[in-house]
Formats: sequence, structure tokens, C-alpha cells
Amino acid sequence: QVQLIESGGGLVQAGGSRRLSCVGSGLTFSTYALGWFRQAPGKERQFVATISRNGVDTLYATSVKGRFTISRDNAKNTVYLEMTSLKSDDTANYSCAAASRWGTPTTRYDYWGQGTQVTVSS
Repeated sequence: QVQLIESGGGLVQAGGSRRLSCVGSGLTFSTYALGWFRQAPGKERQFVATISRNGVDTLYATSVKGRFTISRDNAKNTVYLEMTSLKSDDTANYSCAAASRWGTPTTRYDYWGQGTQVTVSS
């Protein structure tokens, strides 16, 4: 059984920082590309960032580029999303997902976590 479990969400002030973690189990972690997505109430799920199997390649949504950093530690079966300079627009439920290859399409991702809520106060 494949599981992706996110953690690290919470309330943070605008301009602050937060680091999310996603731990995978039931899969050979290093063979999967990972992605972070977010969804705010009443909005569609939005791509945030993705990272290749070995962590060499990364891609970010324009809205977070320069503020967020995705990384992974395959030895710990964990992918991270470090968020800085947070804005109220960043408020959303953040989900981790695994795919056969890195990229932005949500349809590419085979497994999804349940998400962790990040709320940014103005």
C-alpha cells in the first residue's frame, strides 16, 4: 500500500516561512518523481513545484518561483517544500504526489497524499 503523508502545515504570518514534509511508504521512493500541489477553497488544484527522481531537475509555478524550494532526501523517503516570503494568496491545502516522471500535469501523478493546511495571515 502506497502512502504519502504530509506534515508541517499551520498558521504563519505574511512574510514568514514554513517547511512542509512528505514521507512516502510502500513504494521505491527513488524511482518516483515528486510534486507539490495546492488547492484553496473554491479553487482548482494548482501546480506548485516538482522534482525529478534524483533531485537534479526542478520546476516551479511562476507564482512561487524564487520563494519556494523543493528538495528531496531519498534515504529518508521524504520530499520537502520550503516556503518563504509567504503571502495570503499562498493559503491552501498542500498535497504531495508521486509520478513516474517529473512534470506539471496533475494527470501524471499516480499517488497523492491527503494534504496539510497552510494558512497565511495578513
